[in-house]
Amino acid sequence: MKIKEIIVVEGKDDTIAIQNAVAADTIETNGSAINEETLHKIKLAQERRGVIIFTDPDYPGEKIRKIVSQHVPGCKHAFIQRQDALDKRKRKVGVEHASVEVIRQALSEVQQEWIEIKEEIGWDELVYLGLIAGSQAKKRRERLGILLKIGYTNGKQLYKRLQMFQISREQFEASVKQVLQEE
Repeated sequence: MKIKEIIVVEGKDDTIAIQNAVAADTIETNGSAINEETLHKIKLAQERRGVIIFTDPDYPGEKIRKIVSQHVPGCKHAFIQRQDALDKRKRKVGVEHASVEVIRQALSEVQQEWIEIKEEIGWDELVYLGLIAGSQAKKRRERLGILLKIGYTNGKQLYKRLQMFQISREQFEASVKQVLQEE
């Protein structure tokens, strides 16, 4: 089972900490300088699966929380206490320093849903369609990312985002058909 909502975090270390605690997909803001592409992904995530904002208990974390909430209404919020997010030296604060138990507790306090993990579009299909291997793969992925509104990806990211944003077979096939026709 996997948490249905996509969790918005600040960086890669937060993603690792979340995924050590629960089965979940994340979107990383890469700090408080959130770009339009990231906000668009979060908006798409909110429309498709819902979003839980889980940022550090500090000023930059709160700034990110406010920016995302203003641009993407209806997000859920998970919080941890500052003392639970300190590193061993008690100098740095961050979700990545929280224990598995603290992360699970914070998420359990948010009314999240669970989904069965299902694979709609397989890896072999992406290879067959020339989206992962071949001279046109990068160009095809770029165009497909625009059509599906999931951004540019490498092959591995494409596979993951198709699942994460629950792109239907119909959406995928129509977009791939358009990409191939444009060549």
